Amino acid sequence: MDQYGICISQNSDIWNNKVDRLDELAVLVAVVDHGSLVAAARRLRRSPPAVTRALATLESRVGARLVERTTRRLSPTDAGRALAEESRALLDAYDGAISAPSPTPVRGLLRVTAPVLFGRRHVAPIVTAFLDLFPDIRVELVLHDRNLDLIEEGLDVAVRIGPLSDSSLLMRRVGEVRRIVVASPGYLGRRGTPTRPAELSTHDTIFGTNTQGSLEWRFGSRGRALVVRLAPRLLVNEVDAQLVAARAGRGIARVLSYQVVDDLATGALVRVLQEYEPPPLPVQLVAASRVHMPPKVRAFMDHAADQLKGLEVIRAGVRAFQAQPIRRKPV
Repeated sequence: MDQYGICISQNSDIWNNKVDRLDELAVLVAVVDHGSLVAAARRLRRSPPAVTRALATLESRVGARLVERTTRRLSPTDAGRALAEESRALLDAYDGAISAPSPTPVRGLLRVTAPVLFGRRHVAPIVTAFLDLFPDIRVELVLHDRNLDLIEEGLDVAVRIGPLSDSSLLMRRVGEVRRIVVASPGYLGRRGTPTRPAELSTHDTIFGTNTQGSLEWRFGSRGRALVVRLAPRLLVNEVDAQLVAARAGRGIARVLSYQVVDDLATGALVRVLQEYEPPPLPVQLVAASRVHMPPKVRAFMDHAADQLKGLEVIRAGVRAFQAQPIRRKPV
């Protein structure tokens, strides 16, 4: 009797130790994804001191600094970023294993939302492939550049670009993009290439009103942000129209990197002020809750995550495309 009691106690300790280590990995992922201990604590429904202790314990266990901490911000180290990616895959596999015994079939109506251009180019093909995989599923794809509320709008899954305001949502990061400034070679040849953000005040600008508020562009990081007030020659509420105007040489536009990959590759547009660009924006799959997730939602999250992580345009914010020097036309 005593021997069995000891065995059970030891096994329980081993199990609890493994669960604690999974919890530490979840803390690291939340800190990396949300960029602060307070936001990570809200996401995990824990106190900030508890999150700090878990992170410190993990760093001690790993023997390396995982997150650099300053008074203004947190920044993952290379080791922290790599471990976070491995941890995310491990936690997803754990969730999948827990839900695997469920006999509930993947069927019914699935409602998915995404930004208009990203949805048209990259989410729609993923949705059609998902329909082929699951004959009993129906999908409604809602494309909108405003972040629709999942609960109020009755949506199951969202593709979000940028930080999340609701830390209670289940989030799976699949890539990143950058806000970049572009113009046509013709425009830069006529007006010159700006070398500092302040020089934009002397240029024609094309301002997107669909996702941007005040007539200003922000450059640099949070700690060293630079705000440039604009007096745009053209205001447009749709990104394709912005790009048409930019290609035609009507001015300088600011867009997301994935939106101009082809234009940069062909030379139709040129990337400028690259050294002043703000930090990359996360691309994320979002669902309302991890608890008792319907099989149709989990199946789509897994399918979409695999497909999106393979997209070159969101792997590194098209860092490969460098701003090209512009030769001025002789006067």
